[in-house]
Amino acid sequence: MRIILATTLVTALALPAFAETRTFKTDAGHTEVRFGWDHAGVTRQHGEFDRADGTLSIDLDDPTSATLEVTIDAASVSTGFGPLDDHIKNADFLKVDEHPNIQFVSNSITRTGETTADVVGDVTLRGVAVPATLKVELIHQGKHPVAQFLDYYKGDWLGFHASAEIDTTPFGFALPVGTLAFDISTEMKAQ
Repeated sequence: MRIILATTLVTALALPAFAETRTFKTDAGHTEVRFGWDHAGVTRQHGEFDRADGTLSIDLDDPTSATLEVTIDAASVSTGFGPLDDHIKNADFLKVDEHPNIQFVSNSITRTGETTADVVGDVTLRGVAVPATLKVELIHQGKHPVAQFLDYYKGDWLGFHASAEIDTTPFGFALPVGTLAFDISTEMKAQ
C-alpha cells in the first residue's frame, strides 16, 4: 500500500501544473489610446482614439504565453479640431470608409523586467500589416480599489501602460507623417 501511495505522489508531483489561462477585456471608460506626430518639424501634434476594445488571454504565472488582440475604431479619432479629424479620417490618411478598424495582434511576449514586457505583433491599418512592439508596464494586478464603492469593479483587474512607435511609410499616406508615437493606458477586467 505504501508503495502505491508513494508512486502516486511521485507521479502527481512530476506532472506539470495545469496553467490557468484567464481572459481580460478592456474597460471602455478607462482605456486611452493617445498618439502624436511631428507636424513638418514645426510642432508636435496629438490626438486620441476614443473607442478601443482589447482582449488579453493570459496565464498570470507565465505572461510570456499570453495573447493580445486590440481593435480601434478608426473613425473615433479626436484631435480637438473637427476639420483635422475629418482630414485624418479621409483617403489621405486612415481611409475609414474602406478600413473602419485599426488592429493589433500579438505574436510574442518577452519579459524585460519584473513588471515590464515587450509585446511584439502586427498593426493593420488601411489593410496593411506592419510589425510593431508595445513596451508594456503592469501597473496593477488584483482586486480593484474602487470595488468597495461600486459593484461594477468587483472581480480581478489588470492595469497597463504601453507605448509604441510606428513608422507610417508602409501605410501609403498621401502626406508624409513619419513616426506615430502611441501612449496607451488601460484597465482590463477578468471575464
